[in-house]
Amino acid sequence: MSASSSSLPSRSFVDALGESVAGVGATLLRIVEGAGGLTIFFWRTLTWLFTRWPRAGTLVPSMYRIGVESLPVVALIGTFIGMVLAVQSFTQFRAFGLETQLGGVINKSMFRELGPVLAATMLAGRVGSAIAAEVGTMRVTEQIDALASMGANPIHYLVVPRFLGCLLLIPSLTVMAMFMGVLGGNLYCTQMLGIDDHHYWDNANRFVESWDMFYGITKSVFFGATIGIVSCYRGFHCRPGAEGVGQAATTAFVYSFVAIIVLDLGLSIVLDQIYLSIWPAAPMLFGG
Repeated sequence: MSASSSSLPSRSFVDALGESVAGVGATLLRIVEGAGGLTIFFWRTLTWLFTRWPRAGTLVPSMYRIGVESLPVVALIGTFIGMVLAVQSFTQFRAFGLETQLGGVINKSMFRELGPVLAATMLAGRVGSAIAAEVGTMRVTEQIDALASMGANPIHYLVVPRFLGCLLLIPSLTVMAMFMGVLGGNLYCTQMLGIDDHHYWDNANRFVESWDMFYGITKSVFFGATIGIVSCYRGFHCRPGAEGVGQAATTAFVYSFVAIIVLDLGLSIVLDQIYLSIWPAAPMLFGG
């Protein structure tokens, strides 16, 4: 009796350890399966993209919803982000007598980081979730199966126009966010904080280069492609029912946001190395 009772804790520990290992293994398998499915889905999309261009009747409405309807929100966010940068940086810069350097800091931050990342994040929530919900609803209501039964390829008809819309228009929206952020930062610094307009723009022009614009636009191209393919993939693999559609929209935003942050780090490292290899003696913001 005592021997059997003493062996129970060890067996329960082994069982718990086995269940933990099995849970970790199942999670890893789901991650690998999802990554593989997404890669295959992306490859099929690229294949159709380079094989046959989508019809204007499907491409233009997608581009309108992604680009034109997102323009006011992107412009508003960019303007206030530029103002927030001015507010947060002014006190610290004034302590060192560097108020006029705010032009370089705000503009460089908007071009390199805040413009592309914030625009992509907002669009992942607005556009990505809408794409996942729309395609997911078509999956739940068997409209995708109906397209396939009529001889139309669902990826070519549904995914390629939305993917192209994200790929082509999100960079343009990023440029708008950059422009409005620069404008908002300038207006707040010169009109509210009393910074001299000439010195503000002089520092901005000296330390902000065309490479900074290229830096942000390059990031936005990758962000747009990520939002488009992840959102369509989640919609295509939506679970049945209204709950499945809602979950597809939520996971599309979450996965897109995580991918944007990871890509942002990787692209920043690569682009900085490219810049330093081409221009090793680049000007420093504070003359270092």
